[in-house]
Amino acid sequence: MTAEDHVQTPPDRAISRRRFLTRSAGTVAAFGVAAAVGVELRGRERPEPWDHSVFAPPGTAQVAVLQASSYDGDLENVVLGGLRAIGADVNGARVLLKPNMVEYDPGAVINTDPRLVAASVAALRRLGAAQVVVAEGPGHRRDTGYVVEASGLASHLRDAGASFVDLNVARAGEVPLAAAYTQLGTLWLPTAITSADVVVSMPKVKTHHWAGVTLSLKNCFGCLPGRMYGWPKNILHWQGIDASILDIAATVRPDLVIADGIVGMQGDGPISGTPAPLGAVIVADDPVAADVTITRMMGFDPEKLPYLMEAGRFLGQADPAKIRPVAEDPAAVTMAFAPAPGFDDLRSS
Repeated sequence: MTAEDHVQTPPDRAISRRRFLTRSAGTVAAFGVAAAVGVELRGRERPEPWDHSVFAPPGTAQVAVLQASSYDGDLENVVLGGLRAIGADVNGARVLLKPNMVEYDPGAVINTDPRLVAASVAALRRLGAAQVVVAEGPGHRRDTGYVVEASGLASHLRDAGASFVDLNVARAGEVPLAAAYTQLGTLWLPTAITSADVVVSMPKVKTHHWAGVTLSLKNCFGCLPGRMYGWPKNILHWQGIDASILDIAATVRPDLVIADGIVGMQGDGPISGTPAPLGAVIVADDPVAADVTITRMMGFDPEKLPYLMEAGRFLGQADPAKIRPVAEDPAAVTMAFAPAPGFDDLRSS
């Protein structure tokens, strides 16, 4: 397993992530005043803190909910079926998989399961991906190597012949924010993220004691290096969780989602909750649509998550009428998750 920290972008890709980040440089200049005075997510009268030339109005999104009751099944074909159902095009692409690897506890279900990660590597290769790299920057534990080895991810990646990038220490560069909800102005992003053709957010379906839920958008916190932002990414917390989720996800801009809902976490997530066997893998071409769909599958009302509704204004599709299920009916694959402490109001009425 190599410590690869650079993924080159083939010149024939239509719009590279690097071009997107460069084009978004005007966003902070245009909306910096809004960020400086503090942006409220509700009841505001202000310029929209994103560049309309970068973010087109969200279109129809596709979400595939695939039943999977065990990690010992044929997950490669489950993921492959989901990617084909949403029409994912990764042929010739350099793909980066970003699982959620927070901490290792043998008695808990904290992390994206390594078996699903390895299955996703294989499925993406079958679809023609030129390279698939797995990368994460855990915010809770400084020793990423310990989490990767103890969780079994290292072993599964060795078997799959895939490399792992520790985003906490990998080579990084400063890029402008693509939105202006925080006062950060720029983000330090690892080169592995900025020069990948396709970034896949692979969250564990969990409740969260600060954000309500942690899904594909919140999972982007792990893209930022701990050596720059502290543990557990303290600088981002000081800027506000909701605002940071929006700025980071808008700048990383994950292209696809493969969410681990086979066994999620409920209650005092993202570390101390209890198992929640939702029995599903969720694959989507839009991170906002994925999070809206999964939130409903958890028995919660996505309209009660301000950051998610705000993301639906520019970053992805939050309107259920424009989210097209292409596999199982999400309403048929649900579980009433116990909410995180203080989030009882998230329950669907």
